[in-house]
Amino acid sequence: MSHKVLITDPLAPQGVARLQTQPDIDFTVQPGLTEQELAEQIALYQGLIIRSGTRVTPAVIAAAHNLRVIGRAGIGVDNIDVEAATRRGIVVMNTPGGNNVTTAEHTISLLLALARNIPQATASLKAGHWQRAQFTGTEVCNKVLGLVGLGNIGTIVAERALGLRMRIVAYDPFVTSEAAARMNVELVPLTALYRQADFISVHTPLTKETRGLIDAQAFAQMKDGVRVINCARGGIVDETALLEALESGAVTGAALDVFVDEPPPADHPLLQRQDVICTPHLGAATDEAQINVAIAIADQVAHFLQRGVIQNAVNFPALSQEQLTILEPYLFLGEKLGSFLAQITPHAPREVHIEYSGEMTAYEVAPATAAVLRGLLSPILEQAINVVNAPLVARERGIRVVESRSSTPSDFLNSIAVSVQARDSANSAAGAVFSNQTVRLVRVNDFHLEAVPEGTILLLNNTDVPGVVGQVGTLLGTLGINIAGLELGREKIGGEAISLIHVDDQVSPEVLAALRRLDPILSAQLIRL
Repeated sequence: MSHKVLITDPLAPQGVARLQTQPDIDFTVQPGLTEQELAEQIALYQGLIIRSGTRVTPAVIAAAHNLRVIGRAGIGVDNIDVEAATRRGIVVMNTPGGNNVTTAEHTISLLLALARNIPQATASLKAGHWQRAQFTGTEVCNKVLGLVGLGNIGTIVAERALGLRMRIVAYDPFVTSEAAARMNVELVPLTALYRQADFISVHTPLTKETRGLIDAQAFAQMKDGVRVINCARGGIVDETALLEALESGAVTGAALDVFVDEPPPADHPLLQRQDVICTPHLGAATDEAQINVAIAIADQVAHFLQRGVIQNAVNFPALSQEQLTILEPYLFLGEKLGSFLAQITPHAPREVHIEYSGEMTAYEVAPATAAVLRGLLSPILEQAINVVNAPLVARERGIRVVESRSSTPSDFLNSIAVSVQARDSANSAAGAVFSNQTVRLVRVNDFHLEAVPEGTILLLNNTDVPGVVGQVGTLLGTLGINIAGLELGREKIGGEAISLIHVDDQVSPEVLAALRRLDPILSAQLIRL
């Protein structure tokens, strides 16, 4: 089977060459498509590879009927409507490691250029002037560098800045003080960073929480004469507030590699100022970085389409090939359990509890939970549900999902137990993965059994009396329905029992009605897994 991939931004030749070596990948390069042109063509493709130039809007997503993955050669995904893609079940991947060093080095370059007025002095000298006093700078040695964000790039900037004998303070709610201390970085609240820092550099993604993070209120709390650097994303630093802070003298200078609108208009007021140095989004613009991200995204998109391997996804937990091999039976089992419960529960679920035991507890359980939700929601919703959009759809429908890991020994070493609470009913089921990766359904409510969770299954509840199997078998044989397998479970002798009968043939409503007329049968349902 051939997978079609569209490339709409310039990609390093090494990345294109990498796609040429991938089996079953048929790619097309069409840079510079407008939104309308992209929307008109995207239905033909399973994969889309872009950089920062292409905007993947809700209109494009709505037209992407066959799209399974969007690959961003770079870090930022603010040019992709990730929520719309997630709702459609499209994996969005980026390449967070490919340009870390390059962007960090550009930050250090701008920091030094800002401290020593290098671009301004160069322009003045080339214009025929010799104005040494006008461009007197400041040393960075013994100055305080405040890093807003201590992720991969922020960490590399800190390492380089320590070599310049700077003192580093940082704000990052996702980093512990102990981890920061190991990097010789002092973790502080944002307000404390503003008060202490001589230079402030931004290293966070652009999100709802970080848009406009460095605003007028932030500038008012900063040390007088601070210098600000942004090589992250346009919009994190409020451009209007920055302009006002520069005009008032509260901020001595700024170095910007990114803007809210790119390219910014020629008359942008920040571009007119001598105390602002700027570059046209060059943070990742080195030969090495472009090659790295091009090869990485080519491999990621190809491996996902070929084998389902998810790497560096921003809307789904990443799974390596090794992890996928281990978790695959659990994903299969989780989906079957969800589908089984959806078909035996008469109303829409309100709450889902999922308990993992054994091997799964050592791994990220989110993929398996997503598989359970996919199985649960697919039979009851018309829209296409997959592991990417299933958690979002469940959340939008107000379904409470509770995950837990069990350390209590059970009958089966590796198992998943799922319970579903609906409006006026509750059902549960459990399954196990055995050492040879064999998957079995091992419990339905209070009935224990061992059944293959696949195929067309008749689920019968009956009183535990002699002759039930014979009556059912005779009836199905008379109606020309072949039994492929039979699993039984019961509460106690003479109590209620359950039968899972695998059949080779379609079962009509008339057959179910005939089964229900048998005296011992309490209920009969058809399950398709």
